[in-house]
Order: sequence, then C-alpha cells, then structure tokens
Amino acid sequence: MPVLIADDAPVFQVRDGVQRRVIHTNDLMVVVLDFDKGPWPVPEPPHHHVHEQITYVVSGELIFFCEGEPDQRLKAGDMFSVPSGKLHKIQLLSETGRIIDSFNPIREEFLPK
Repeated sequence: MPVLIADDAPVFQVRDGVQRRVIHTNDLMVVVLDFDKGPWPVPEPPHHHVHEQITYVVSGELIFFCEGEPDQRLKAGDMFSVPSGKLHKIQLLSETGRIIDSFNPIREEFLPK
C-alpha cells in the first residue's frame, strides 16, 4: 500500500503563498494545497480542465466560483465538485487555508518532472 508521510512528502511551490503535495494511482489523484498569503484581494484567474474534481476545505475560508452556479462562501468541512470542462476559481478570504483536491483522471502536469 503506497503511503505518503506528510513530513517526508515533496512540496511543490505553485506560486508565492501556494504549496502542493500530491499522491496518485493510475486513475486517481489527491492534491493537498496549502495557502499562507491570504486574504487574496481578488480571486485566482478562472481555469478549466478535462478532469472531474472534488474538493474538501480542511481549513480557512474561501469563495468558490463555478460557471453557471451561484458563488459560494465555504469554510472548513465544506466540499465542492467541478464537472469536466467547467470554468471555476477560488478566492481565499482567510490568512491561511488548506484544501484537498481529488482528480480523475490524474493531472499529469502536477507530476514531478
């Protein structure tokens, strides 16, 4: 059984204030994202991907924006899903936060090179 020990996991700097840890199988990827430069004055740029996504908010507060849906203010314990191809983004409202994203299929671009 593959195990990822948090203290030993490679940390990838996505951008200033955003770090990523990744574990995956052939078909499923789980990504832990840590934010430490909030609150953000504006949302991140919108994006979309072919991957289905489910996200769990571990800590912090954010606004989730998804094409065709009302904006949602979320806190620890809340979750959201994003169908393939839907434009979406978040805005961090707290100083720090952590979310856990699950993707199917895996995000090849998130794998170490």
